[in-house]
Amino acid sequence: MVTLRRWWDRKALQVGLIALTLGSAWTLRQTQGALLLELYQGITRPLQMLQAGPTPEEQLRDARVLELQTRIVELESQNKKIKDLLNYVEQQPLTARPIPARVVGRSADHWWQQVTLNRGKNSGIEEGFVVKAEGGLVGLVESVTPNTSRVLLISDLKSQVGVTVSRTAAKGVLQGDSSSEAVLEFLEKVPNVKVGDLVSTSTYSKKFPAGLAVGRIKSLDLKKQPTSVAKVELFPPIRSLDWVAVYPKPEDPELENQATIKLESPKPN
Repeated sequence: MVTLRRWWDRKALQVGLIALTLGSAWTLRQTQGALLLELYQGITRPLQMLQAGPTPEEQLRDARVLELQTRIVELESQNKKIKDLLNYVEQQPLTARPIPARVVGRSADHWWQQVTLNRGKNSGIEEGFVVKAEGGLVGLVESVTPNTSRVLLISDLKSQVGVTVSRTAAKGVLQGDSSSEAVLEFLEKVPNVKVGDLVSTSTYSKKFPAGLAVGRIKSLDLKKQPTSVAKVELFPPIRSLDWVAVYPKPEDPELENQATIKLESPKPN
């Protein structure tokens, strides 16, 4: 008995460990490892949540917030543009107040040639009306429907505008160059102009009223034949037009004179 007790004192720890191992193995066999798997998942789940990032619900919520923020920024920008345009319209004389309109159509193939406005005949717009934006002259209405207008831009290769250099009154014809710049051909062989001179519509122009801002001379070629030319940086934001103001076409002085003569001529007896 004493010998057995001594043996137990020496081997008790080993026997306990063997029993624990056999019991654990039996338990895993009976549960097919479910208990161990659950214990592992319980330990690793917090770490997985930290590493996995936002849930699908959180991603959807974040996407909605970003969409709303984008819409708010866009609306604020549009609101400022409309306020600036309406303030500009209110400053014009009652007889010359323009029709505000927005660019709603623009082809990538004709980006510098034409734009479509959201106003037409029903708003009082007609062919030949003048279109302006912040910075000055934009173009001319060349066709209208009841609710839209198509505008020929001054940057179009077909566009020709009679202009003058404000500082010296040198005259010329401005032609579009399918870009934010245009080509000015002077009527004089050696005009009195320099880089930086401002350019506006001329009194010789029949399509546009005189004095509308157009741009600034960017470069000169006074040796070009048969006439001197200049590159003009256009003031209006032709590249990114949004809101514009549409004005009635200017009256023809010759027609006004003819009408005046007819009114003043004595009636036959």
